[in-house]
Amino acid sequence: MNADNRIRGREPDSQFVELAVEVFAMLADATRVRIILALRDGELPVHQLAEMVHKSPAAVSQHLAKMRLGRIVAARQDGTRVFYRLENEHAQRLVTDAIFQAEHSLGGTPRHHHAESREQE
Repeated sequence: MNADNRIRGREPDSQFVELAVEVFAMLADATRVRIILALRDGELPVHQLAEMVHKSPAAVSQHLAKMRLGRIVAARQDGTRVFYRLENEHAQRLVTDAIFQAEHSLGGTPRHHHAESREQE
């Protein structure tokens, strides 16, 4: 067993397994997944996020507060408006991969495989 892999959390008995489960639990909500997708191109204020995910600003604010605690999003205040952005690229990558996995459940060749084959041409 490689000690470096254990430190990075890549072994089944890693200390990071439980923390990874907490990340998945944080992402196990459709509104939060939609928020992450909405923020993939940059920061947005709460009211615009609410419109994009079809939820009330109050509901989106509650989700964002939890996501801030989980260090998935960060906030920046500009006057009376608060803008949110993704803290890093990892949550977006997890969501993208989960959507790709969901496409596989539909059978056939998923759309993302079509895009990959076009890129290789």
